[in-house]
Amino acid sequence: MKSLLKTAALVAAAAAQPALAAPGDPVKLGDSFSLDPIVEARLRYEGVDTPTLDADAVTLRLRAGAELKHASGLSLLSESEGTLAITDHYNAFPFVIADRQRRAGYAVVPDPMSIELNRLQLQYKTKAMTLTLGRQRINLDDQRFVGSVGWRQNEQTFDAVRAEAKLGPVSLDGTFAISQRTVFGFDAGPRRAYDGHFGFLGAGTKLGPVQVRGFAYLLDYDAKEQGGALAVTNADTQTYGARATAGFTLAKSSKLNLMASYGRQMDFQQNPLDFGIDYMAVEAGLAHGNLAATAGYEKLGSALSTTGVRRSFQTSMATLHKFNGWADLFLTTPTNGLEDWYGGVSYKLAKLKALPGLNAAVTFHRFGSDFGSTHYGDEWDASVGFKLGRVGLLVKYADFNAKAAGFADTRKLWLQAEVAY
Repeated sequence: MKSLLKTAALVAAAAAQPALAAPGDPVKLGDSFSLDPIVEARLRYEGVDTPTLDADAVTLRLRAGAELKHASGLSLLSESEGTLAITDHYNAFPFVIADRQRRAGYAVVPDPMSIELNRLQLQYKTKAMTLTLGRQRINLDDQRFVGSVGWRQNEQTFDAVRAEAKLGPVSLDGTFAISQRTVFGFDAGPRRAYDGHFGFLGAGTKLGPVQVRGFAYLLDYDAKEQGGALAVTNADTQTYGARATAGFTLAKSSKLNLMASYGRQMDFQQNPLDFGIDYMAVEAGLAHGNLAATAGYEKLGSALSTTGVRRSFQTSMATLHKFNGWADLFLTTPTNGLEDWYGGVSYKLAKLKALPGLNAAVTFHRFGSDFGSTHYGDEWDASVGFKLGRVGLLVKYADFNAKAAGFADTRKLWLQAEVAY
């Protein structure tokens, strides 16, 4: 409770600061060059309550850097990132490691203290194409397979070369990466980064109101990483699939949004198992004015390999907090797979002057297995967000009610203040 009150006081103090000239405004350096500063800060309280372990974490994340741009489309970006633990009553690492931030007497909040070079990239951009080389942020589609894990204080980035192009109605996107820089920071030993050869390929086009995109994700981890550092052994996989989205205007202030996705994951490179597993997701959303309702289903399948070993569909480079409940109990798909039935409502009060940008959302999840018909549990998620000046404020809550062995009732609360220029 003391941590909660301390965080509330810090949030109120940040929001009450008088308006200043934006430090992130671009600065012209002659006729051809400009310098765009990067200044971001995020203060967060995260509380965890389980039957056996609790946690109270207050962390502050700072980012600073700049992007030097030339009128030709060439730019150089450098950005550092640091996380400070104001209170450390939490376990920063969800794996065993000999480090002072591994506090086994507390529940896990994977926001370790860290300082690192977050991004260092050279980019060339025109209307038809974009080339990016270096350590970079990569968010593909809805981040279900590759994302920056932006919810955590330490961001996930990639050492990669990426090319994006538009050829008439067709968009192409290809990435070759040699390192996945994880959210665990410099004290995480071999889990600080996973090296290998990773290919992300995508091609899309628009067919009337439908946007269609095909994808391929080829993950070839270094053999030395697979034995102990990765969450799943024998992690080399190849995944192919497609995703379609569409929006239909039903009336002046009503819209129907639809999404469907399918993928097939198989063994790849050094993986000794032989398997094929299906992924499926469908979602429908109906918006009327400021009110929206969404319902969906997602399946990460389970299958036996030819050697009799059961495997489940994994998305080890995704922004996992966006999917399958905010309590984060399914960051690694259970061996018997996962089915997530969900539905929710949200409401925006964009014109409320006292609390600009006020929005609220509630979502319910029902989790079960793909194989064996096990009911893992149910979860309620709720959030309220608004802005005071330049400071964005957020309150989130997750309540997971366990129904199967191996799972525990879990409640999480977040209070967050964030500013970015």
